[in-house]
Amino acid sequence: MERRPFGTTGLTVSALGFGAGPLGDARLGEAEAEHLLLAAADAGITFFDSARSYGLSEERLGRALAARRDAIVLCTKVGYGVEGLPDWTGACVARGIDDALGRLRTDRLDVALLHSCPADVALRDDILGALDAAKRAGKVRVVGYSGDNEDLAAAIDSGRFDAVEMSLSFVDQGAIDRQLAAARARGLGVIAKRPIGNAPWRFDARPDAHDLGEYWARFRALGFDPGPLAWDELALRFAAFLPGVSTTIVGTTNPANLRRNLTLFAQGPLPEATAAALREAYRRADPGWRGMI
Repeated sequence: MERRPFGTTGLTVSALGFGAGPLGDARLGEAEAEHLLLAAADAGITFFDSARSYGLSEERLGRALAARRDAIVLCTKVGYGVEGLPDWTGACVARGIDDALGRLRTDRLDVALLHSCPADVALRDDILGALDAAKRAGKVRVVGYSGDNEDLAAAIDSGRFDAVEMSLSFVDQGAIDRQLAAARARGLGVIAKRPIGNAPWRFDARPDAHDLGEYWARFRALGFDPGPLAWDELALRFAAFLPGVSTTIVGTTNPANLRRNLTLFAQGPLPEATAAALREAYRRADPGWRGMI
């Protein structure tokens, strides 16, 4: 597994990360969840991305990977969902960090992200103060922002964050020349989310869910011919090797999908001509598409 510097934070991460959102599904058995996480770690994946809103995800990460804590990078998201406290307050951020430490069975969060709040909220003094205090106390190593579009740009330009998470895929390219380039120039760690664009090629008709439906419409508008490549290979190799991306998170509950993702990633970057053709197809089709939060 390729390792990359996480910007200039001092952390090193696996170039392919594990998106632990699906891991929180209560329908997934505990043994299956543990097996999946250990298989990912055994394969060299060191970056695991979670959030309080991902159901059982944090607790399962904490249980399964406790013995490997020093070999992995744990990322979670804070700012909301703390009982008895208003969302997006300094107190909520501080308590959310402490609660996450308990669920993840660790003494520090390697990366703590504010989860897709507006930039004017993320940059309030009480929220930044809570993050700074947690960092000084050693509870958090890297603070960051997860989001897209103008809010992401403002978070990057503020100079107050060490890392960002953004939507990047062949059907969500708007951030490549703007936010991704700016984050790279500032030395931020960059986490690429939704790298396969929710696999829109699976559907014959537009899905009802907003994000799936939007990506399906873009997929159809691109009219791109993948040639000899399977769509999942084209998508993953495109996103994972964009300049400036530190790690690309893919979530699954299926060990076979995990193995396939690892195999696809190992093929390396797309041929330059293919990647350039994808960029050009998006530019031609784009009527002003926005990043999918």
